[in-house]
Amino acid sequence: MEDPTPRVALTGIGVVSPLGSDAETTWSGLIEGRSGIGPITHFDASDQSSRIAGEADAFVPGDWFDPRTLRRTDRFLQLALAASRMAVADADLDTEGVGRERVGVYVGSGIGGLETLCDAANLLERSGPRKISPYTIPRLIVNMAPGMIAIETGARGANFSAVSACATGNHCIGEAFRAIRGGQLDACIAGGAEAPILPLGVAAFARMRALSKRNDDPGAASRPFDAGRDGFVIAEGAGIVVLEELALARRRGVTILAEVVGYGLTCDAHHITHPSPDGEGAARCMADTLRDAGLAPSEVGYINAHGTSTPTNDAAETRAIRRVFGDHAGRLAVSSTKSATGHLLGAAGGLEAAVTSLALHRGILPPTLNQEQRDPACDLDYVANEARQARAGVALSNAFGFGGTNACLALRAMED
Repeated sequence: MEDPTPRVALTGIGVVSPLGSDAETTWSGLIEGRSGIGPITHFDASDQSSRIAGEADAFVPGDWFDPRTLRRTDRFLQLALAASRMAVADADLDTEGVGRERVGVYVGSGIGGLETLCDAANLLERSGPRKISPYTIPRLIVNMAPGMIAIETGARGANFSAVSACATGNHCIGEAFRAIRGGQLDACIAGGAEAPILPLGVAAFARMRALSKRNDDPGAASRPFDAGRDGFVIAEGAGIVVLEELALARRRGVTILAEVVGYGLTCDAHHITHPSPDGEGAARCMADTLRDAGLAPSEVGYINAHGTSTPTNDAAETRAIRRVFGDHAGRLAVSSTKSATGHLLGAAGGLEAAVTSLALHRGILPPTLNQEQRDPACDLDYVANEARQARAGVALSNAFGFGGTNACLALRAMED
């Protein structure tokens, strides 16, 4: 008897990243080994201990929005809206044709409208409450991203935001996958957006000793799994995908970039910022994802790692992979595209799910840049420095966040 459970296709991607203001430019940058990290230009960072970031400087908001919309939206909303437009266009998704009540929007952010919050707090102190804009709350709340995307697209199905630090994008995509597989939706626009490159954002992460201080060599600062890593590089952008029921995608005749086949989520319950050193929570998350997908560990060919370039995260993630995959871990290709983009926080999962789908679809694995010195605690095949031609077949995309929250997606290449 045929399994009646709907299958879920990934049919569109939209990306704004430090490597480019669209998916193709970002993908080309990754495969060519370019870095999108440089000195901070959004503000005078001369008094900051970390003065580098992954700025999405090719993104020009005025090219996307009229002046009235610009005044009413925070940068994170602009990034989310632009990426969603690209994803919807890539999937050729017509919500009216699909059925508006059956199309959802699941888009989140780790921090949301930080720029709006900082500006409003400063204005309140200088000029008093009567000067505060009535658009302050709509500019800064996270769920305004899916709300505005729904208004633009006419999507009247479930509208939802995860706010789960660096796991946000994966949680949104994973919950969208569940909603389609469970029959609640036929299609969903899902992912994350983040715009944290502000004095407060940089200073706060730096005070946690989370950021790289390799200010004199920005392109080499993000070096996941390398022995010389000293912290992550803060970055901005958005990654949005379109998921839809596989039979619907086939009826529409659109290109299917990958099939989403599994989703797992766990918590370390260990520390507010540090992962469990033994990788236990991350390992359970990957194992749950494989069970959800009905996959054996030996079927996985590639992992797009969380790989932040912090000493604790990278070692813990390596241990987690070894716990789950055993002897097969040595045959896995693992890479962290944060080496080129920096860490987009709540948008990282959306961007990396998009990249993982392209890696499966095109048979090319993006590299981990700046692999110069081996760390004995990080002993896997990290696709060092150069992209690799390979048909991975099945891939995992990991995202782990502060608070010990973990989310993992399993994707499978679609056969012609």
